[in-house]
Amino acid sequence: MDFELTEEQLQMKMSVREFAEAEIAPHVLEWDEAQHFPIELQPKLAELGLLGVLFPEAYGGADLGYVDYATAIEELSRVDGSVGISVAAHNSLCSNHIYQYGSEAQTAVQKNGGWVINGSKNFITHAIHADTCVAFASSDRSKRSKGITAFIFEKGMKGFSPSKKENKLGLRASETASVVFEECFVPDENRLGEEGMGFVNAMEILDGGRISIAALAVGIAQGAYESALRYSGERQQFGKPIREFQAIQFKLADMATQIDAARLLMYRAAWMKDQGKKTTKESSMAKLFASEISVRVCEEAIQIHGGYGYTKDYPAEKYWRDSKLCTIGEGTSEIQRIIIAREVLKQA
Repeated sequence: MDFELTEEQLQMKMSVREFAEAEIAPHVLEWDEAQHFPIELQPKLAELGLLGVLFPEAYGGADLGYVDYATAIEELSRVDGSVGISVAAHNSLCSNHIYQYGSEAQTAVQKNGGWVINGSKNFITHAIHADTCVAFASSDRSKRSKGITAFIFEKGMKGFSPSKKENKLGLRASETASVVFEECFVPDENRLGEEGMGFVNAMEILDGGRISIAALAVGIAQGAYESALRYSGERQQFGKPIREFQAIQFKLADMATQIDAARLLMYRAAWMKDQGKKTTKESSMAKLFASEISVRVCEEAIQIHGGYGYTKDYPAEKYWRDSKLCTIGEGTSEIQRIIIAREVLKQA
């Protein structure tokens, strides 16, 4: 076993950290308050290779693996989870689905023969600014999950449009809105994967996506922990920093231990993914544990800050607001427990 990142991975980690602290940190509060999606950051993220981490150089990607990917998402989320989840959604979901199940010739050129889509989908990351969207439609309701097919939609297609933008508790600089399909004709060339295989393919994509949500959760928790550690050295009571009191030390010890445990689960799943192994159970374990300890760590960070933790003068409250989404997005904690139990019982 080797628990160390390679020299190249460490260099990438530090590059992303320096970028996040220089380009993102000064704007975090402003973006959060205004619910501003920092589209102006995208060219800089692309230049670092963060918008194509998992994809081959032939497609303009960085040709890296899931360990690298998880490391990058953690570092972004340590400063701002909104940017972390935006990069994660871009890589893990839409782009990766097209990469895994699309064809070389896939375009949005309309030809004879296709599909007419009606309906809507809520809680879509980048719904307003995105140029490309992968969505699923039921092509045969009688077949239930085996009647679901995936399609590529592009901005400007007749009958396809964004709708209501959500006013969210946390991750407010990551744009979340609905998309609506009204008699939207999609040529068969835009079908993604085989007909009726949309749900199956989506579950396979989520095995990788949940690793990125674990990384998001670990990064948010790490940021909250560091803010609490820093404050505990600055805040004085009875003539000494509060970190010298055992009650605070116990909190910091638990927080550090929980973050390390979550990070190890994250890296195990990422390493297995890079080895081409099935990670359904391991991805769900990492996502479940990391997301729930992230909420707990962020709550303890507020507690260490005391009354100031409840104000926006310190970052603890934002980390807590951001952390909660990790227990909901890409499958709630309850869904993760169902998946883990199902996988465990297969081995019984």
